[in-house]
Amino acid sequence: MTKPLSPELTKKYNRRIWKLLFGGLILFALFIVCIGFGLFGEIPSFRAIENPKSNEATEVISEDGKVLGTYFVKNRSNVGYAQISPNVINALIATEDIRFKSHSGIDFKRTFTIFAYAMMGKKQGGSTITQQLALNLFSEEGRQKNYLKRIIQKFQEWVIAVKLERNYTKEEIITMYLNTVDFGNQAYGIKSAARVYFNTTADKLTVPQAATLVGILRGITRYSPTRNPERSMGRRNTIMALMVKENFLSQQEFDLFKEKPLNLHFNAATSNDGIAPYFRAIVKSEVKKILEERSITKNGVPYDLDRDGLKIITTVNYDMQVYAEEAQKEYMKILQKQFSNSWKGRNPFKGMEMQIQQGIKRSDRYKSLILEGKSEEEITADFNTPTNLSIFSWKGNIDTLMKPIDSVKYYKLLLRNAMMAMDPKTGYIKAWVGGINYEHFKYDQVKMGTRQVGSTAKPFTYAVAIENGYSPCQPVPNVPVTIKNPGSEDWTPRSSGTIPGPITLQKGLAYSQNYIAAYLMNEVGPTAVVNEIKKMGITSDVPAVPSICLGSFDASIYDMVGAYGVFANKGAWIQPTYITRIEDKNGVVLYDSKPLVKLAMNEEAAYVMTRMLRGVITGGTGWRLSGKYGIKTPIGGKTGTTQNNSDGWFMAISPDIVAGIWTGCEDRAFHFTSTRDGEGANSALPIFAGFMKRVYANPKLKVSKADFEPPKDGLNIVVDCDQYAPPSEQEQTELDKKLGF
Repeated sequence: MTKPLSPELTKKYNRRIWKLLFGGLILFALFIVCIGFGLFGEIPSFRAIENPKSNEATEVISEDGKVLGTYFVKNRSNVGYAQISPNVINALIATEDIRFKSHSGIDFKRTFTIFAYAMMGKKQGGSTITQQLALNLFSEEGRQKNYLKRIIQKFQEWVIAVKLERNYTKEEIITMYLNTVDFGNQAYGIKSAARVYFNTTADKLTVPQAATLVGILRGITRYSPTRNPERSMGRRNTIMALMVKENFLSQQEFDLFKEKPLNLHFNAATSNDGIAPYFRAIVKSEVKKILEERSITKNGVPYDLDRDGLKIITTVNYDMQVYAEEAQKEYMKILQKQFSNSWKGRNPFKGMEMQIQQGIKRSDRYKSLILEGKSEEEITADFNTPTNLSIFSWKGNIDTLMKPIDSVKYYKLLLRNAMMAMDPKTGYIKAWVGGINYEHFKYDQVKMGTRQVGSTAKPFTYAVAIENGYSPCQPVPNVPVTIKNPGSEDWTPRSSGTIPGPITLQKGLAYSQNYIAAYLMNEVGPTAVVNEIKKMGITSDVPAVPSICLGSFDASIYDMVGAYGVFANKGAWIQPTYITRIEDKNGVVLYDSKPLVKLAMNEEAAYVMTRMLRGVITGGTGWRLSGKYGIKTPIGGKTGTTQNNSDGWFMAISPDIVAGIWTGCEDRAFHFTSTRDGEGANSALPIFAGFMKRVYANPKLKVSKADFEPPKDGLNIVVDCDQYAPPSEQEQTELDKKLGF
């Protein structure tokens, strides 16, 4: 038998135990203090706690407050507490941290369990929500794999968690957490996750949806609803069961929800996601330019659009943008069939060797092979070797085995299309479709690209004549006109579909008669027309030569819509605008746009031009808009077709909408075989018709069907041809003097 310890020894041992305990506590306290001072790794400062860093996506927002798309390294967009469904909050607390609302950042009841698992090198998700937030915000490496480092990291989380609890409310902490966590599939934060997985907003997430998303947090691959749907559903049901246990959900609701499928509406997150991808690419360039030119920085450091969470408020209307994209897709499928059928039995590549070589050298494949150091012979061999390619078609991408050179030829015969719509009163752009598919063809054809404008330029020459007193009712001979062109040969236009006899200017424009446009050019002169074109906002080169009356120059859709806006806006040119405001992530306004307005022509001339352009639709080349497509509202317009049917245009004006549409192949050498198919009335007008039908069907857009308002002071120019009287000799002499003859 062992002898019992004497009272003196018992006291001695007790003192040693207490000393060890107190010593351990002191050492532990010193250890925590050392961690707080950053001796075991940097601890964020008070300022960093107040302003935590996170890669946040910049949002491009429509005029009606909807997100068009984002720029990001990590697809994260923040929301406030009020914008998060209570279902998400309840699911998260029930699963991750049931005592979240009562602890001060550390849940000591679970601490020893966490340490035990950490020492064994096993993953244990026992940290509080605040600790997890600390890890998300201030540890770029994430959870340490080495168990000794993990222990130190856990204590660091303690320190940061306590600091977070002292600086933020519980609502702010859980909101920050949900804004920072990774939900997989490039969805960072609850807002992005709601959009990526369920195509909804964070405030509208249902209980099953919320439980599914919270379930992902246990393992973004293991419980991914896209990769492992069955496991994800099981995890969802487990979380809903925990919600029942914590009285966040009734048993009856659980029994109903657990049988439901996941019902995903998955939209993988990429920078191309969302509508208006061409527009967003232009906006990104423009925002960078604005910030740089105005020296707008973040504490002296340039803003990073992929990381700094800016809000770019644009003029684009979400519904109108959708309608424009739908109208394009709907008709281009039909038009491409027409184009392909027109070339059946013919060889479109005969004599086009140079164009094919240009296409090869412009391709990404060629550029990559050059970077790899391949010789021209090796590149030629590569382009003639069948390989697996993903090819665009209007039925969707086609994965096929084909020679890269054949893909070049295929794309040469693929029609391209672009469209822009603007409010002429404000200059605000409402829809922007820069091409047919941004994934495959990234070149923007609205602003970056220019094409020959054809007969859509004729109204510019007519406008100069109207400003100088001509009446649309004035009859002129519809016969060939030869115009002297100093320094070059005399110019005589060609004409097809010529209407015999003298005709009025109104009819000449309505039926796009070349001789009438040339007659007016001979009257007013190229310099006056160039000056008018420049005042109307065309920025591309326009030479002072007679042929510009038929549209021999190139211009962008962006400029052409701005120019036609002058007719609809009583003679005033307003710079087409697409960015109204730029804000930082805290809502501080960095930039506010101011419209640029210039008087381009007098109001009377602008109004007369609206009547003449209206005549193109009611009884001219644009008759299909009303006759075939049933749009009877007071819309004016002008069709345009360039040489060899390489380009088809349609310009349209109404009091609330001015639009421009262009269609053609990438290379002008490839074109329709007949004017019947290639003219703007067939290749561009129908897309505008499809767009406007959708716009008029949506009363929320409040697009007026009213006619243009005449000048308040009345008209001096006769527009009613029944009341027109030819000018007297004296009036004609005064007109000649006005024109400089």
